[in-house]
Amino acid sequence: MRRAILATTGISALVVALLSLKPHQLPGLAGRAPQTPSATASAPIPAGTPPGSSTGTGTFTGNPVETQYGTVQVAVTLAKGKISAVKVLQAPDQNGRDQQITDYAVPRLTQEAIGAQSAQIDAVSGASYTSQGYIQSLQSALDQAHA
Repeated sequence: MRRAILATTGISALVVALLSLKPHQLPGLAGRAPQTPSATASAPIPAGTPPGSSTGTGTFTGNPVETQYGTVQVAVTLAKGKISAVKVLQAPDQNGRDQQITDYAVPRLTQEAIGAQSAQIDAVSGASYTSQGYIQSLQSALDQAHA
């Protein structure tokens, strides 16, 4: 009987301690999907691009990224070094569920990318693979723009 009481008390204390932590103290739990090493190479658009320069202006196609559910590829349009649009060229669409997830996630990812002006954006919950593919393809397009 004592062991049960001690075990219950210990587990309760652990649960309370874990719940009291803020999400930013637990990497990967603040609405982000766990990142793979290749997905952590995201970097913002360099701030040193002078306004009106030809560098960083135009449309750049990112590399296609294979995910568990299909290929994701984006093209980014830059105007004076700023992201003005992101177009999805390929996204998972093998079945109705893939299409539903893509239709839900892509507008949110695009809005995030334009708002952040970089590929350092949060993944969409429920669309982790599509989000990571989008982020990686976007980063490769931005790398091409500033090469």
